[in-house]
Amino acid sequence: MKHFLFSASCVCLLFITLGLAGVSPALAQSSLSLAIDQKAETLEGQVVAWRRDFHQHPELGNQEVRTAAIVAGHLRSLGMEVTEKVAVTGVVGILKGGKPGPTVALRADMDALPVTERVDVPFRSTQTAMYNGQEVGVSHACGHDSHVAILMGVAETLASIRGELSGTVKFIFQPAEEGMDDLDTWGAKQMVEEGVMKDVDAIFGLHINSQTPVGTIKYRSGPAMAAVDNLEIKVIGKQAHGAYPWSSVDPIVTASQIVLGLQTVVSRSVNVTEIPAIVTIGSMHGGVRHNIIPEDVEMIGTIRTYSAAQQELVHRRIFEIAAGIAQSAGAQAEVNIRKMYPVTYNDPSLTAKMLPTLERVTGPGRLVEHELITGAEDFSFYQQAKPGLFVFLGGMPADGDPLKAPAHHTPDFFLDESGLILGVRALSHLAVDFLQSGI
Repeated sequence: MKHFLFSASCVCLLFITLGLAGVSPALAQSSLSLAIDQKAETLEGQVVAWRRDFHQHPELGNQEVRTAAIVAGHLRSLGMEVTEKVAVTGVVGILKGGKPGPTVALRADMDALPVTERVDVPFRSTQTAMYNGQEVGVSHACGHDSHVAILMGVAETLASIRGELSGTVKFIFQPAEEGMDDLDTWGAKQMVEEGVMKDVDAIFGLHINSQTPVGTIKYRSGPAMAAVDNLEIKVIGKQAHGAYPWSSVDPIVTASQIVLGLQTVVSRSVNVTEIPAIVTIGSMHGGVRHNIIPEDVEMIGTIRTYSAAQQELVHRRIFEIAAGIAQSAGAQAEVNIRKMYPVTYNDPSLTAKMLPTLERVTGPGRLVEHELITGAEDFSFYQQAKPGLFVFLGGMPADGDPLKAPAHHTPDFFLDESGLILGVRALSHLAVDFLQSGI
């Protein structure tokens, strides 16, 4: 970070010179890029401090009151128009540039997880909260604390050059990315429903990754992360004594056959040479006693797909297989599929347009195209409204092993904070380059 040769005063003088002399847009853009990098460098310590504070004080989805208050106060201190309590606890800040132009949105998610942290750091979370009727440990086991800190750094960086910005930047600090099972809407979905994408021309977001080396950014054009749906199947049979199974319609046997039958959805119905899919049953419950065949069995699971057509195919086959197997046994199968997050789809045109920016920010060999990810992200709701690009930021120590680094959503999740400043630079440059180039 020490290779920049101009001081801040030199950059300001250069802006004045460019304005007076009418120098080429390319040179003006170069000076603006330099100003961004210099400002970001000065904020590195503050971004780390913010991240540690949020890490030590995590809050579950739709409970991010403290986090939101700190964010709102920071945005107001930068002279932004700020709206609070969007989608329960969300915060939206508007930074208007000194020149006319399009509007770009940048998003960070704020919520933590019901996971007890085991990492031995001075800022380790010791917070607890009530979740599903029980007291649980709470921690930022997915890295959202770093997302908030990064976007706060971006806000301060871009506010420092607002006079040179051609358009408007909308900062979206979002609650409940991890979802709220007891609600019909949550997180990004509710933010969109409440109008945060109005007048936005494009949106950018990132997610830090504990198994990607610091200094690296990963991207993918088109489908990047899966659509996720929740699956529930209730098999209804006829209860009987376990000693007289012929008197029953056994829902346990029938449910077992349905689980096996569902394995053919991916292996025999999906063209896996084009794009994969996943159907997983994660839980099965039925019966209360060793010698009673129960009346019903309930199963829950998850579905992952990468296109609307594939999603429709997988859903249809699940209904057909469950109903057909149940009918053959004289039972009934009630199938309920709840759509959760859509496909995280990076607009190909926008992705191609912004790749030079990412290549410039990361440097040679550090921008990597990633494979399809079977995890899901509610950033996809913003992308349904407007073109968007979602990338992954390295958070693993440079000498780490991706196969051994603790995964997200686990008690031992760990981030190398030296990677945060690249996130500030990446989002700042993406926003400025998009605004400067127009739609």
